[in-house]
Amino acid sequence: MSSNISQSYPYSRESEADRAAAVASAFASTDGLEERVAAEATPLGAVEPADHGAALTWWIWVCHACLEGRLHVAGYARDRHALYTVCDHCGVTFLR
Repeated sequence: MSSNISQSYPYSRESEADRAAAVASAFASTDGLEERVAAEATPLGAVEPADHGAALTWWIWVCHACLEGRLHVAGYARDRHALYTVCDHCGVTFLR
């Protein structure tokens, strides 16, 4: 088993409001990040509560590049079937 196997699994969960705030903060702190995400990903669109009435939550992961940041969902990848994530610390993007 590889030493980075734990980075393939989610770290925690966050609410839709927390996710949106973290992505907005990452955009504000990293030049050109918002334009890059717009070019490489499609927006999430309207986010509805879960069918069973529970609040919607999103997975977050540990950033592979800096290990200090967390990866938050910013959209859907245009070219692949994956979530497009951004790091709130270093501004790196990953597909999940």
